[in-house]
Amino acid sequence: MKSSYIILALSLLWVGSMSSCNIYRKYQRPEVVVNGLYRDVTSDTDTLKSDTANMGNLPWKEMFTDSKLQALIEEGLANNLDLQTAALRVKEYEAQLLSARLAYLPSFNLTPTGTVASFDNSKATQTYQLPVAASWEVDLFGRLLNSKRAAKAALLQSEWYRQAVQTQVVAAIANGYYTLLMLDAQLSLSEETAKSWAESVRTTRALKDAALTTQAAVSQSEAQYNAVEISIVELRQQIREAENALCLLLGRPAGAVERGMLDEQDIPAELSAGVPVQLLSNRPDVRQAEAALMVAFANTNVARSAFYPQLTLSGTAGWTNSVGSQVLNPGKLILSATAGLVQPIFNKGANTAKLRVAKAQQEEARLAFQKSLLNAGNEVSNALYQYKTVQDKKLSREEQIFSLEAAVKETEELQRLSTTTYLEVLTARQTLLSARLSQVADAFQELQAMVNLYQALGGGRY
Repeated sequence: MKSSYIILALSLLWVGSMSSCNIYRKYQRPEVVVNGLYRDVTSDTDTLKSDTANMGNLPWKEMFTDSKLQALIEEGLANNLDLQTAALRVKEYEAQLLSARLAYLPSFNLTPTGTVASFDNSKATQTYQLPVAASWEVDLFGRLLNSKRAAKAALLQSEWYRQAVQTQVVAAIANGYYTLLMLDAQLSLSEETAKSWAESVRTTRALKDAALTTQAAVSQSEAQYNAVEISIVELRQQIREAENALCLLLGRPAGAVERGMLDEQDIPAELSAGVPVQLLSNRPDVRQAEAALMVAFANTNVARSAFYPQLTLSGTAGWTNSVGSQVLNPGKLILSATAGLVQPIFNKGANTAKLRVAKAQQEEARLAFQKSLLNAGNEVSNALYQYKTVQDKKLSREEQIFSLEAAVKETEELQRLSTTTYLEVLTARQTLLSARLSQVADAFQELQAMVNLYQALGGGRY
């Protein structure tokens, strides 16, 4: 018994001396290049300039002021299935972190045993033991510590994943909503055009009956009217599919979606992208990639700790009536303590291989972190230039439509005077309709650029 106490005392003394030795470095963010992520140069052909203001820090309710869109986003955040799955993943990693923290505590087990024995028909003897066994691993070389750090980093990774899913859901609902508004506007424009062209078909037929035009002009006008009718059918199909896709994001069965109108949407006069370094703190997917790197870093330390000895302290306490050859009633108290030290010897090759794997995974995570940052910069740059492109097209598109409207009036007048063919009239009308539909698409692209930039900057987190 004395030897057990001596072993225990020596083990605790060694623990005190070794626990103060820190053989592992704490995680530090690797150097990342952020300069030029937005292509911020002085050339007029490049993206808009950025400053410290960052629209990604705005709550989504301040970014999207349409009350109907706000209601849809709230519904999506409450019911989106991907977001619910991400929230459950967070709970899983919370439980894993709790398990890693509890590994520091001793484990206790009640292991009662009983025996009935009789020799040569003698009176049976009954013996029993009621011990409580305890075992405690002393974290000499940081295996438990780094396991806990890995679990904590994994929890952070899951939380940032949930945030990334939320930003995607908010942006996807906004883009889906604006897509519906664009299709609604194009449908309304096409239906108005169809009414106008139906009247033109009747007029052309009347002119043909009066021998003032040819059957070819009638056929051409009818074909053009049918083409618009076909586009209306296709637009209605696109609207239905867009509604169904939006309902899927909202976590509800397919159906109609209440919405406003495209020309009612508020568009900021200019967009603020902030500075590239803000992506490290604002972009959930970048933070998620860094958390994955932290997990890999801690796992490498866990693999390295396998090369060092492990110390386990164990003991039992309880009652027994068995003391070797004697049986005592009532039972007496029993106590025991043991210290065990395990030093790997013949499995060094396996541990070395595991360490190499862990180091390779850590390097993969570092490259993935760098790639996520570059991808974030690309998305910001693309969204900025998309917005700038739409702004540059606005004036030219308005002038184009103004000229085409004048061209339609002039060709119609010339057609009445029989100095031009009806084909020129149809061509002018079709070109004008195409330009008006493109103008609606431009308005949508402007809103889409705003949403894409908001998401690229990490917007939608709250």
